[in-house]
Order: sequence, then structure tokens, then C-alpha cells
Amino acid sequence: MARDILRAWLRLLALSLGTTMVTLWDWPVALTAPAGAAILLLAWAKARIILARYLGLASAPFWRRGFEIALAGFALLLLGLYLAPEMV
Repeated sequence: MARDILRAWLRLLALSLGTTMVTLWDWPVALTAPAGAAILLLAWAKARIILARYLGLASAPFWRRGFEIALAGFALLLLGLYLAPEMV
């Protein structure tokens, strides 16, 4: 159990480092939309780890799947709202 939490924490640390790198990079104007999408993708991955390991949904596959579907739908909604002004 403790080893799983440690692995989850290390993954969260790596994903947070990736998020920091994306936000600190000096992106050209044409690539700001993909950079924002990358930040959202990293946040989605972190949320999945927190749900599975810290909230104990790894041992409840039915509930984990339901939360992951809802989280994916929410992330796609946010991505659509973020990219909508780019399409206009």
C-alpha cells in the first residue's frame, strides 16, 4: 500500500514538473493552443492518479471507470471551450 502511494506521488511530481516546463516555455503565438491542451492533458492525468490511488478507486473498478468517464467528459468540455475562440 505504501509503495503504491509513493509511486503515485512520484508520478504526480513528474507530471507537475512537466506542467511547470510547459508553462515556463516561451511558446510562439501559433503554438499557444497546443500548449494549453498539453497542460489540460497533464491535469487530467494527475486527476486520474489522485482518484485511483489517493481516493482508493483502484480497488473499485466499476466506480473508477465511472469517475474516469465523467472526468474525461469534463476535460473534453474544457478543451472545447478553450479551443472554441481559436476556431472563430
